[in-house]
Amino acid sequence: MSTIDRRSLIGAAGLTLAGGGLTPAAGAEAAGAKEAPGPAKATPPAVTRTLARYVTTARYEDLPEPVRKEATRTFLNWVGVAIGGSHHRTLDVAVAALAPFSGPAQASLFGRAERFDIMNAAFLNGVSSHIFDFDDTHLKTVIHPAGPVASAILAYAEMKPISGRDFLNALVLGVETECRIGNAVYPNHYDVGWHITGTAGVFGAAAAAGRLMGLDEQQMVWALGLAASQPVGLRESFGSMNKSFNPGRAAANGLFAAILAGKGFTSSDGMIEAKRGWANTISTKQDYREITEGLGTRYETLLNTYKPFACGIVMHPAIDAAVQIRDAEHVTADQVRRIDLKVHPLVLELTGKTAPQSGLEGKFSIYHAVAVALVEGAAGEKQFSDRAVRDPAVIALREKVVPVVTPGIAPEQVEMSVTLNDGRTVQRRIVHAVGSVEKPMSDADLERKFRDLAEGVMPDAQARRVMEMCWRLPELPDVGDVARAGAQA
Repeated sequence: MSTIDRRSLIGAAGLTLAGGGLTPAAGAEAAGAKEAPGPAKATPPAVTRTLARYVTTARYEDLPEPVRKEATRTFLNWVGVAIGGSHHRTLDVAVAALAPFSGPAQASLFGRAERFDIMNAAFLNGVSSHIFDFDDTHLKTVIHPAGPVASAILAYAEMKPISGRDFLNALVLGVETECRIGNAVYPNHYDVGWHITGTAGVFGAAAAAGRLMGLDEQQMVWALGLAASQPVGLRESFGSMNKSFNPGRAAANGLFAAILAGKGFTSSDGMIEAKRGWANTISTKQDYREITEGLGTRYETLLNTYKPFACGIVMHPAIDAAVQIRDAEHVTADQVRRIDLKVHPLVLELTGKTAPQSGLEGKFSIYHAVAVALVEGAAGEKQFSDRAVRDPAVIALREKVVPVVTPGIAPEQVEMSVTLNDGRTVQRRIVHAVGSVEKPMSDADLERKFRDLAEGVMPDAQARRVMEMCWRLPELPDVGDVARAGAQA
């Protein structure tokens, strides 16, 4: 699918792409389609119910082909990163901790032989998919959409056979739900410290699972309400195992909410928008139009992106610049005297660790990211390992990285100037990094990423089979076969 296809569907709703996000198109703003942020408006009626009605009635047949394709790419990328993280120590710890308490062996774990009940399987695959910070990203909100949603519904699909078409429709509905709810409160909600993938992701998991369970409108209202009661994730956890806990817990919590609601466990009918509901409690911004307007015509799924680098997106422009300078200018680490960066404030706020001690901490260090990209010409999971963080050449170079918060630099931009020992200066300005909506990863790029992540976890033939099944998702009679094919024999 081309970028033009995605832009045409986005533009149909009176919106245009700018800086990796959406802004009102010319004329739409003048017509009042989007107002500047201001004091909270009077609560519109029935936000939760409007969303529930859409989720319970939207059909696969009505999904535009570009949306189906992007959802398939989302699923492929998610399976790849879940396989890649399946033998990380984080997952080893979680599996060992939960195994004694698991219920029936209902669902698989990617890359592993253990089987768990669907609630724990949803949690563990969600954790695995986020360990490397290599998962998909909705750039408007920095939500990682697939982790909470796909983890929940694939576990359910192993217990009850689900067709690929039904699964794909539910995946889109889950992504739309969590991203629209995220839009309504971002950035204020995120700025105060909430990890929005967990807090909004639980709604996506509940919506998607509830749709596959056949919940009616009232039951879906309750499922969304029960999801609202389970926000999970604080940004203080970044740099620890707790960060990947958040999408995993969101997946399990959403599945839990849908199961309870399906049996008649009630909630308030306005848990998202009520005065003491989710949005007013956890954010100073509430733009409910983001949730209800354009349902079925404007698709947040089309704004999903996939990472070429295994870390937070705020570092991607700088990594892109470093790799370009290394490759195009043949710059080596021993030639470098100083690396100056002009960055957005979020870069230092989120990734300001100057001396990371582990690979996990390295994902939150702009100093490490730039240094390792120049030394090794890449920033995959191997470059965010304990080995890479402790490499003397990388350590020496990261001490020469000087990021400076600069007015006018957008989050998706960077200006890099590398001063060499001979006095020469090499510069790069990145407006849109590779992997953004404007410069998306191709299908071939995603396949290479998948194979790299699966290397060492499963045989090449098995990885190819799983990847081919992901591409054929809409044709599959039983999506649970993907989970079973991706488990360790």
